[in-house]
Amino acid sequence: MSTAAQRGEAAFQAARRAKRGRALLGVALFLAALLASAWMSEFHPATLAAGLPRAGDYFARLLPDLRWAALFGGWETEGSLAFWFYRLDKWALLLLETANMAALATLAGGVAALLLSFAAARNTAPNAWSYQLARRGLEAVRTVPEIVYALILVWAFGVGPLAGIIAIALHTAGALGKLFAEAIENAAMGPWDAVRAAGGTWVQACRFAMLPQVAPNLVSYLLLRFEINVRGASVIGFVGAGGIGQELYLVISQNYYEEISAIIVLIVIVVAAIDLLSDRVRRGLVGEARA
Repeated sequence: MSTAAQRGEAAFQAARRAKRGRALLGVALFLAALLASAWMSEFHPATLAAGLPRAGDYFARLLPDLRWAALFGGWETEGSLAFWFYRLDKWALLLLETANMAALATLAGGVAALLLSFAAARNTAPNAWSYQLARRGLEAVRTVPEIVYALILVWAFGVGPLAGIIAIALHTAGALGKLFAEAIENAAMGPWDAVRAAGGTWVQACRFAMLPQVAPNLVSYLLLRFEINVRGASVIGFVGAGGIGQELYLVISQNYYEEISAIIVLIVIVVAAIDLLSDRVRRGLVGEARA
């Protein structure tokens, strides 16, 4: 028994040493890759240390000159909130335009994603060719960032919201298509088999067997994507695709520091409000689905 115990202990220690060796090798390879990526991307500590004070100085300039005595004064009173947000009416309209761009793009991209997701799901794809075409197509569409689409579409359609809506919708279709397909792949196949066995077509099986199961998850993903698209719509305005981003680019290029901070604060407030509203809707849908 003692000999067997010794052999077992020796085998355990050998396996433990081998596991530690593999772990150390993995850590060494990870650190080497990290250092190589830092070198290739010119992430130098000296450059970072030199740039941080300048970044801090820029952010300090963005802070508004608010004074407590004049805080609630009129828009002509320096140091007041009204003076800081003196163009609130115009900015509010641009924020509304940005939210509308995001909503329309999310809806259009979501519809396209839903139509492609059943073919892109391994368990519901009609055949291997349609699965590969749908998957690779969604990958290709979401690989290109929205701002690149916007640059191309601004040249094609001109400056304005239309280019931004199409750009966001294209990327949204690719991103949501993958999420929708994964939700479908995780669904139970019992209802699907029952519909098909009863003589239902592929479209009928998608509609009556799969869609009711995954609908709460799809709506949750759609709402999450809407939040992301509001932020995205604010960014692509930098290339002339409409919305508040176009105004933000203008004030940044002209170094209107207090206007920059005012617009950023408004964007943060709008995104936070949409996030809270979407969260309540998601929780309600998930609760109804579980009930």
